Amino acid sequence: MTAFSEPPTHKNEKLEQMINEQKEKSSVDFTGEDLTDDDMTIVAYYLLQNNTTLTQLSLDNNQIGDEGAQVLGEALQKNTTLNQLSLPTNQIGEKGAQVLGEVLQKNTTLTQLLLFNNQIGDKGAQALGEALQKNTTLTILSLGNCQIGEKGAQALGEALQKNTKLAELSLDNNPIGEKGSQALGEALKMNTTLTQLHLHCCQIGDKGVQALSEALQRNATLTQLWLTENQIGDEGVQALGEALQKNTTLTELHLQYNAIGDKGAQALGEALQKNAKLAVLWLYRNQIGDEGAQALGNALEKNTTLTQLHIHYNQIGDKGAEALGTALQMNTILAELSLSNNQIGDKGAQALVEGLEKNTNALLLRFVDLGFNGMTSTTLLIVDDDSSSFFFA
Repeated sequence: MTAFSEPPTHKNEKLEQMINEQKEKSSVDFTGEDLTDDDMTIVAYYLLQNNTTLTQLSLDNNQIGDEGAQVLGEALQKNTTLNQLSLPTNQIGEKGAQVLGEVLQKNTTLTQLLLFNNQIGDKGAQALGEALQKNTTLTILSLGNCQIGEKGAQALGEALQKNTKLAELSLDNNPIGEKGSQALGEALKMNTTLTQLHLHCCQIGDKGVQALSEALQRNATLTQLWLTENQIGDEGVQALGEALQKNTTLTELHLQYNAIGDKGAQALGEALQKNAKLAVLWLYRNQIGDEGAQALGNALEKNTTLTQLHIHYNQIGDKGAEALGTALQMNTILAELSLSNNQIGDKGAQALVEGLEKNTNALLLRFVDLGFNGMTSTTLLIVDDDSSSFFFA
């Protein structure tokens, strides 16, 4: 099956009608239209080979496999206008990814390629990695849940050492493991363009995080790092804490759904006392208790950049809440504090209220969530943007 220089013999009246209705548009969305490989001959001919207005094409949630990807790939070698191609939740395997990789080595217009929820595997990732070493235009590559293991991650890591354009890479829900994350860490030491790295649920563990942490001490471009649900414990977070004391670019760090306890929180607290860049920290669904909360509270007394702290679903009690309340009296930058589903009682809640009341910049702190704790009534504190009053519910 190949792309056609003449109108394809395959017919799909519904698809052809949709194309005719949208042929002048710059963005076309055929999500969930049950399109097949044969249908891609129609898409390729009318939207990619003989169209100069289309810049965004979404084909999410269809039945496109390797043959369909090959047709699209061949059409893209001639196309000079498309910059966003979205193919999530299809049936594209390694052969389809290899064809798309060949396209990326030559194409000079595509800036975003979304392939999450396919089955490209390590060989597909390797083909895309080879392409990234030559490609000079792609800025976003999404490969979440694509059955990529450590070999695929290693290939992508090698590519990142040479690529000078990619800004966002997502590998969520791929079993890249410790070795895969180590390869990405080595890449981050050299890469100068990547700003976002998504590694949710990648089986990284403490050793993998340690490798990434070493990279953060040297990397000067990464601003957002997702490490959610990766079996990360205190040992791994201690390495992250050390990195944050030196890193000057990371603004958002996601560590929710891990196994971080008080020691890990203490390491992050120490880092926040020195770090002058991090703005958003997600730590919910961990094992942080009062000692960890106290360390974070101590950090908030000095920190001047953190605007969001999410520590709900932990094991924080009144002592931890009291420390955070004391911090709120002095902190002048925090805007959101999530503390729901902990073990905070009336005493801890009152300490937080007092902290808010004494805060000279309380209007900035617009949201404090204390729902589902150990108080006599569920309490939600919201600071109104137009007044200094507090609302309880």
